[in-house]
Amino acid sequence: MTASEDESRDRIVIGSRRSRLARAQATWVGDRLRRRWPELEVAYETFDTRGDRELDRPIPEIGGKGVFTAEIDAALAEGRIDVAVHSLKDLPVADRSGAVLTIPGRADPADVLVRSAARDEARSMSAETVTSDGSTALERLAAGARIGTSSSRRSAQVARLRPDLAVLPIRGNIETRLAKLATGELDALILAAAGLSRLALAPADVVRLGPRGWLPAPGQGALGVQSRRGDERTAVRLEAVEDPVASAAVAAERAVLEALEGSCQVPIGAYAETRADGRLRLRAGVFGGEAGRSIEAGAVGALADARALGLDLGAELRRRGAADVIAELKT
Repeated sequence: MTASEDESRDRIVIGSRRSRLARAQATWVGDRLRRRWPELEVAYETFDTRGDRELDRPIPEIGGKGVFTAEIDAALAEGRIDVAVHSLKDLPVADRSGAVLTIPGRADPADVLVRSAARDEARSMSAETVTSDGSTALERLAAGARIGTSSSRRSAQVARLRPDLAVLPIRGNIETRLAKLATGELDALILAAAGLSRLALAPADVVRLGPRGWLPAPGQGALGVQSRRGDERTAVRLEAVEDPVASAAVAAERAVLEALEGSCQVPIGAYAETRADGRLRLRAGVFGGEAGRSIEAGAVGALADARALGLDLGAELRRRGAADVIAELKT
């Protein structure tokens, strides 16, 4: 008997990784389900994934996409949980789990630069200027400053904008990374704004990277909420948390990854936003390769055509040379 088949109670079991951030994300989904169905009993199961256990190697070396999701996907397929809650950017685009994907309202998709309070600014700038452009934000750091990130996309964009900075690989949860900053092991970190917000963390010196001059990961800031195909009872409930606009935006971004056959080994950024006229504006880029080469492009289309928009933009990036950059990076 699966969790959903226990009809003796109005109950749903939500699974996630064990980290504080993952638990906060799962609780966020559970709270919204309870608001819609106050009588619903929500239980939680947590899992240590391979990506959580193997912290001594870069993610691409231990399997890339899926290293943070496989154990939870298995629990969902086996009926031990009814719902799996992931950070969407951790979910492989080519999802073979057979699960139904729901996208709730999206948090801030931006990256942020978290700077050590002890580091002197290279120059003084107004908050309005620093939050508008990734290269401007990075100019605050002195030459040789040490930036921690585990993301090839973030590393490649730093190298493109400030090749004089030292980018150091760092694994672990947000609190662990902030502790390394506090002890002086690093001068700055690049983190997802959504993670800090969901944990109610407010470091003293945080600068938003983008929207110009910097691209986040496809799907960043969004949750991927999965249920078993055929479990209509749970699917109906998850409709209460679904956001059609956020779903369209991340569908376009992830379609770029699909078109480029991207993985966590390839530094690909993408961001879609709704314009005032209701259409979707999508920007994407591939970063890295020889001499820090970058290929970027943009497109506009209807929300209803979000996936096609992303596939077309991915094809355009290929025509501009992204395929060569990707091939070089993969070898």
